[in-house]
Amino acid sequence: MNAILINISLFQAGWFAAVFSAAASVPFLGTLAIAVAVLTHLARSERRDGEIRLLAVAGAIGFGWESLLVATGLVQYGEASAIPGTAPYWIVAMWLLFATTLNVGMRWLRKSMIMTAIVGAIGGPLSFLAGQKAGAVSFPDPVLSLAVIGLGWAVFLPLLVLYASRVEEQAAIVDRAPARKMVS
Repeated sequence: MNAILINISLFQAGWFAAVFSAAASVPFLGTLAIAVAVLTHLARSERRDGEIRLLAVAGAIGFGWESLLVATGLVQYGEASAIPGTAPYWIVAMWLLFATTLNVGMRWLRKSMIMTAIVGAIGGPLSFLAGQKAGAVSFPDPVLSLAVIGLGWAVFLPLLVLYASRVEEQAAIVDRAPARKMVS
């Protein structure tokens, strides 16, 4: 089966599982689905180390950004976080899930960083709006919240795409490097 189709299908399945399980107050189930999708992605990856670094960076950005949205009151999640005032684990897991698409299904974003910023500015808020409609998230001030989310994604998506590209290029250089001989 086509790698892109598998990647996008795993992403979509994980996204739906996370959003609907969070809305049903059982976010663990969605996070478990995301874990399966991420582990499947890593098992299929030729450059696992680079993908793990990408996931770690995306997770750190996601935790910081989502926690800022929570702390400022722009976004409210039904499930309380383990650490008050921070993002719930399932939304951070969704950042990891999204990162699995950057070198496969959403590789096309590398063509233009301006287009990538526009995709982030539109796609980020639309994803949150879908999450709101499902009951997983709410916004005290929807216009302000979605505008800030759009600005954030307009910045973070190009940064993540550039990082994904760089990690992949570095891995390719390592792959092409001649093996070193041990000197006794």
